[in-house]
Amino acid sequence: MDFLRWLFEAQIPVGGSVLVLREVLGNIFGLASALGGMRRKVWAWPIGIAGNLLLLTVFLGNVFGAASPATLWGQAGRQIMFISVAAYGWYRWRQGLQTGTQGRAIVPSWASPKVRIGMVAAMFAGTAALTPVFDSMGSYPPVWADAWTFMGSLLATYGMARGWTEFWLIWVAVDIVGVPLLFSAGYFASAFMYLFYGFFTLAGFFVWWRAERRESQAIMPTAEPEPVGALP
Repeated sequence: MDFLRWLFEAQIPVGGSVLVLREVLGNIFGLASALGGMRRKVWAWPIGIAGNLLLLTVFLGNVFGAASPATLWGQAGRQIMFISVAAYGWYRWRQGLQTGTQGRAIVPSWASPKVRIGMVAAMFAGTAALTPVFDSMGSYPPVWADAWTFMGSLLATYGMARGWTEFWLIWVAVDIVGVPLLFSAGYFASAFMYLFYGFFTLAGFFVWWRAERRESQAIMPTAEPEPVGALP
């Protein structure tokens, strides 16, 4: 109990302000999960879930005594979403280990054009639908940005679970909107992490792109040579 009390109350002084230790630790766990995801390691999922649990307590604002009074319902809700989708991704990648190579759980692939169109439509439609919901709950403005990061995070996490290379680009779209929102709401540790994460996701995209080209060619069946003297 003493450890939990310390964890929930601990703060890190920075200049004239403070950072909540849970926010810092949650983002460190999130970065470790992203590194594991780039390397296609199954342990990325449980590490990410641990970070999500910590950040859930942070984005609920004053409910858990956060340093910032701003409550971001979209950010808090997406931590719950992360945990749910991560459980699916954890299961799917563990299954992939049975056919994976070199300890990697999945072979990257591209989503079909139909799936890409569906994800773009879901991104905009979900943002439009969730904006009034988060607004009625008192989420920090601009509320559409909170809804955008929620929908993008949902689609990106699902895309990672399915092994679609495009999921890295969805994270870039999330970061472009999410970083200014987090700075304005006073969540500086998360804002700096997502600023760094924006560059990291671009690197991850090219890592998976190269892996997709290399490994898809490696598993492509080769044509058997024709017997000598076979008729044309």
